[in-house]
This record gives sequence, structure tokens and C-alpha cells, in this order.
Amino acid sequence: MRNLLVRLAGHLVRALVMIWVVATFTFFLIRLMPGDPVAAQYEKLVQQGMSPDAARNATRLTYGFLPTGSGWDQYVHYLWRLLHFDFGRSTQTLGVNASAEVLTGAKWTIGLVLAGILISFALGTVLGVIAAIRRSSGVGDALTITGSLFHAIPQFVMALVLITVFTVIWPVFPTDGNVDILVDPGFNGPYVASLVSHASLPALAYALSMFGSYLLTMRSSVISVLGDDFVLAAELRGLTRTMRLRYIARNALLPLFTIFALTIGFMFGGAVFIEKAFNYPGMGITLINSIGHRDYSTMNATFLLITAAVIVANIVADLLYTAIDPRVRRGGEAVA
Repeated sequence: MRNLLVRLAGHLVRALVMIWVVATFTFFLIRLMPGDPVAAQYEKLVQQGMSPDAARNATRLTYGFLPTGSGWDQYVHYLWRLLHFDFGRSTQTLGVNASAEVLTGAKWTIGLVLAGILISFALGTVLGVIAAIRRSSGVGDALTITGSLFHAIPQFVMALVLITVFTVIWPVFPTDGNVDILVDPGFNGPYVASLVSHASLPALAYALSMFGSYLLTMRSSVISVLGDDFVLAAELRGLTRTMRLRYIARNALLPLFTIFALTIGFMFGGAVFIEKAFNYPGMGITLINSIGHRDYSTMNATFLLITAAVIVANIVADLLYTAIDPRVRRGGEAVA
């Protein structure tokens, strides 16, 4: 228990350092971008008769920026706000906190990407085992080629193919958005059906883009495990094929588990191109719009949420991997 707490404390310290590094990097990086996020409001106030200096200060105060001060003063003020979980106000939606803007998009991304991850993980795992067991047959070759093909296709190409097939050639699914605006919101049949129909193609695009990676990884892992001594020992002991497959799958799943956990961490930033292609109002669209509007607060909130999710996923994956794999707990000692 003590070792676990020490390990967890070390992870938390490294996580805080990493978040600080990313926060610092994004603070200076986005301020090197051309354009001014408050320029439009500044021009509007000047046209209304306010002096240039007063308009600049009023606009910056409105959006949560310091009116004056060096870059260091701005940076210290930015870190102080982060310590209080204050990301400032969005320059796209006046009066709305940037964290609320990001969380609104995040809730749509979570449902979309989580469905895609679960589908791709289930299909990739099962078909990866089949491809490894029957690797010398036509079925194994076909599955390997299929996995390589899907792994090589970029997400936006996959999205465009699905849009062409299922909204143009066969208009089965809606083209964009997350719900039909004519449907009354609420927990009712038409609204739920509209949500599912709008999310089906984006989730399928994400699942297919990840499916090949899971299949190939599982195939390689199973082939590697088949050569281990414990598999030969199981055969010599006369264990049934089903029992041997249980041992093989349990050990072969370990590398796939790490990929699965990291994919969960990347869910907030992993579907940007898909959400853009389907105009799905998730975090991808939020990030793209914030960049276009030079919305510093929303960009910072988005980047830090993605960073925090990846760090937490790494910590959880490391701790769970240690818990489920005795070889890690015993410092690499072989397990019979």
C-alpha cells in the first residue's frame, strides 16, 4: 500500500509539472499568432466615440485581460487565474466563461468518441485474435490487409467517404449537426432517435479509423504470446483449446489495454477532423472556432483539458497495468 501511495504521489507531481509546462507553452504560443482577439470590440467602441486608450482598456477588461503590464505581468495573472480554475471569458460568446464553452463541446465529444472507441476495441480485439490464430490462411491474410488498409486511411478521408456513401449516394443519415432542430428536446423517442442518427456516422468514422490499429496490435501481440513457454506448457499438460485461448488472450490483451487507456485520454482532441467534416458541435469545432476568432481563453481551456485528460489516462493505465500484470509487480519475474 505504501509503494502504491508513493507511486501515486510521484505521478501527481509529474502531472502538475506537465500541466504547468503546457499552460506556459500555450500562453506564449497563442500570443504569437497574428491578429488580436479584442480588435473587433475595440473598433466598435472607438466608433461609438470612446478614446482609443479607453476603448482598449475597456475591451481587455471585458474579456478578462490585463489592460497594461509587461508580458511577465500577463503571465503571472494568467497562472493566478488558473489556480482558481478561471480561464477567463470567451471572446466568441460575450459573458460566457471559457470553461463552460469548452465543457459544452466536451459532452458531445465524449459520447461520440466513447462509442467509437468501444466499437473499434471490440471488433479489433476479436478479429485480431482470429487473424493471429489463422495467420497462415486466407482469412488471416484478408483480415491483416483489411486492418492495414483502415489503419492507413486518415480520419478526414474516412469521414468524407462515409458522407459520400450514406448521405449522397444513399441518403440514410443526416449530413451535419447533432440533433434535428425541429425535434423538441427532452428524454423522448424522437429526440433520442435524432441524437443517435446524427451521431452514427461520426462515431462510425472514428471507430473505423481506430479499428485497424487495434486489429494489428492484437494480432501482433497474440503471435508473440503464442511463442511463450507457458503456451507450450499448457499444450503439454493437455489443456483444451478453449483454456489455452483464455491464457493467450489474457496476456495478449495487456498491450492493447495500454492503447485503449491512452485513446480514452486523447478522446477530447482526437476527433477534430471528424467533427469538422460532419459539423458536429464537439470540442473539435470549439477548438477550430476559437483559433479562428483568436479566442485565447477558450484555446487555453481546450488545450489544458486535453492535456489533463491524457495525463490522467496515463496515470490510470500505469496503475491498473501494475495491478493486472503480476510480472510488473514482481519486477519482471516470469509467471508460470
